[in-house]
Amino acid sequence: MNRKQQKTLKLLMWSLGLTLAVYIAGRPLYWQLTEGFATVRHDASPPSCPPCPCDCSLEPLLSLPDGLSNNSIIDCMRQDPEVSEEMQKGFLDLLSEEVKLKEAEALEKHQRADMALLDAKKVASQYQKEADKCNSGMETCEEAREKAEEALEDQRKITALWELRARQRGWSPQ
Repeated sequence: MNRKQQKTLKLLMWSLGLTLAVYIAGRPLYWQLTEGFATVRHDASPPSCPPCPCDCSLEPLLSLPDGLSNNSIIDCMRQDPEVSEEMQKGFLDLLSEEVKLKEAEALEKHQRADMALLDAKKVASQYQKEADKCNSGMETCEEAREKAEEALEDQRKITALWELRARQRGWSPQ
């Protein structure tokens, strides 16, 4: 290689290395910068509502099936003297009704899935019966073809025998 080609190769390798470094380190840097700018912009904007006075660190009153808990509403009800026990009872009634609705919905979905499964099994059974009929018909046709080939071969032998006898007696094809 001459000197010019070596310089070109070095330049190419440096640019490739720089591109690779930017590709590897650039994306995480980009995300960190955008998150930093987002927090700066968020801190600079005035708050839209006053902070909640509720103490959400109290023990959970209601644990949801997903592992989530919703304490803040109950805690706020406890701290507000105007909220009566009947309101709390109504809230719990609403929650229990929602749970019952979710259970009913899940049961309905399960029943629909069972029905779909049964329908699929019926259709599969019908297709299997049709396939069995088709296979049986194919076997019958194959047997009939084999018999027809045997009969044709027998007829050819008989024809050849009669033709041989006819030629021996002086017959000639025209």
